[in-house]
Amino acid sequence: MQSAIDYAQLVNAIGDAVIISDAAGDITCWNPAATRMFGYTESEAMGKTLDLIIPERLRGRHWDGYQKTMATGQTRYGSDVLRVPAVDKEGRALSIAFTVALLRSPQGELTGIVAVIRDETARFQEERGLKKRIAELEVQAQQI
Repeated sequence: MQSAIDYAQLVNAIGDAVIISDAAGDITCWNPAATRMFGYTESEAMGKTLDLIIPERLRGRHWDGYQKTMATGQTRYGSDVLRVPAVDKEGRALSIAFTVALLRSPQGELTGIVAVIRDETARFQEERGLKKRIAELEVQAQQI
């Protein structure tokens, strides 16, 4: 018993950001969770490049990898969860975790990439604080 899935409804209802970019890197899908996470409305994001959310210092590396993926039709990330810095509309730094998948036409031509993104800023900051505290305790233990 398989029922039809309304993919547009799924993308709009999901709690994680779903961003699709075409072969040139222009945004073609921006769901409500992406708006909540990054601050840009769908109309502000559509047709723009992913530079909206990529920190300036990382853009060159990102685009080198993106263009290589589009040229080869392969990504080295597969189903790995990637953790990288991002920025929101106000310029605030975020720590995001995401997976990517390649999108293809019915003829098999690579048409773009979808990313499913979660904001892990709070978790990252908590982890960094815990690591700092562990380092402090290790120093104290060595002094005993």
